[in-house]
Amino acid sequence: MLLHKIRQWSGIQRRLYPEPEDLKIKEDKIHSSMMSHFVMVHGASHGAWCWFKVRALLETSGYKVTCLDLTSAGIDRTDPNTVFTLEEYNKPLINLLHNLPHNEKVILVGHSIGGLNVTDAINRFGYGKIHTAVYVAADMSDRRTEDVKVLFPATINQGAAQNGISPDMFELEYALGPHQFPTSIMVKKEYQRELYYHMSPVEDSTLASMVLKPAPARVFACAPFEGGPPDAAKVRRVYVRTLNDHAFKLENQDAMIAKCNPSQVFNIDSEHCPFFSNPLVLSGLLVQLAASIN
Repeated sequence: MLLHKIRQWSGIQRRLYPEPEDLKIKEDKIHSSMMSHFVMVHGASHGAWCWFKVRALLETSGYKVTCLDLTSAGIDRTDPNTVFTLEEYNKPLINLLHNLPHNEKVILVGHSIGGLNVTDAINRFGYGKIHTAVYVAADMSDRRTEDVKVLFPATINQGAAQNGISPDMFELEYALGPHQFPTSIMVKKEYQRELYYHMSPVEDSTLASMVLKPAPARVFACAPFEGGPPDAAKVRRVYVRTLNDHAFKLENQDAMIAKCNPSQVFNIDSEHCPFFSNPLVLSGLLVQLAASIN
């Protein structure tokens, strides 16, 4: 049983904040939370496929799990060079949430830049559809303040430099002309394991290298949010720090946390992609959050 395995692992720790009260979960509490519905949102270049380990663990424990492809990602055949707005990119997630009943107890889980999609959904639906948002090494900024622009500058070079990444590691396409902002971006194959998967099984990083796709760069650079419904502030926001991350440096994750003030922060001993390198601990953390929903 997943719960039994979770108790054998001690990789989940909170940040420099209060320690977890008690990682042991009572069986009756788990059963009361089975209505929780996990909706998994991938990051740039990835797709629904990247959650396969976490999905299997959660479904084995009785939870409903939906993994989706954003526009141009995964098996969606839209050309990323034609996707310019967050509204268009996030349409699959918005359509899914729109069609769910209000008693679904949705837990949105966003990885990396997929945090933008999660925040967009919160601003559209609020607490009426979304109970908890989990940001896994993710962008949780609201893109409304000048301080956030320091964390997420709108140029590839500056953004890469902040994380100690050479711009030469990226493949860029300029469908609107060489003097315009890139229309798509992707980490070059020879750098993918170093940046994303250096702690993951080689089989997983090999699979990823075969299915990663260019991502719509303009969406990430120009994704402002407008004010959401009044109950959006009630959505519980949780951040998961990845302690050995080469793509989103820990100091930048901490700057994000300081600016955005999530209600809970956890640590995972992982690189940028814990769904490959530490899926059991990540799944265990998600089970804890689901069990805490009355």
